[in-house]
Amino acid sequence: MTEGRRAAVFLDRDGTVVAEADYLADPDRVALIPGAAAAIRRLREAGLAVVLVTNQSGIARGLYSEADYHAVAARLDRVLEAAGAPMDATYWCPHHPDFSGPCDCRKPGTGMHERAAAALTLDPAASWYVGDKVTDLLPARALGGQGILVRTGYGRESAATLPAGFRVADDLVAAADAILQEYAARARRPASG
Repeated sequence: MTEGRRAAVFLDRDGTVVAEADYLADPDRVALIPGAAAAIRRLREAGLAVVLVTNQSGIARGLYSEADYHAVAARLDRVLEAAGAPMDATYWCPHHPDFSGPCDCRKPGTGMHERAAAALTLDPAASWYVGDKVTDLLPARALGGQGILVRTGYGRESAATLPAGFRVADDLVAAADAILQEYAARARRPASG
């Protein structure tokens, strides 16, 4: 790990933390996947930063507004805060190349991850990238971290096209178990020097 930088867990939102609801625009429809809040709490208690990175192409597509996105995000923040599992930060991409042109932030792009790393002093190469789609994991390839596909949301379908080098977990709870085991093992290794 780079000196002075923390490892992080970059989490997709829909289908990973929140139950999949195509183009979620109604705060009343925010429903955590069972065990997600406890998994986030455990990751944070271990000293990992937990950052939500979410593509929100429904904005570019005109299916909902930025105000709708912010209302859903605020509801999710309140739910996670009440469960003792607040995010360290949330980054979102409102773009889609077919509607708003190219951007650096839409996953599999790494713009959201790089901005989070700069703002929170994170080490992307020592971090984990967790989501229910292959595009959620590909930033790990570009930035040097590890990707874990969860079978919630679109994960069952995505597992069939998962490139080599990525792991699969049943849900965020199982992904957190694997991350915490590996993170603890890293801490026990003697520093090279």
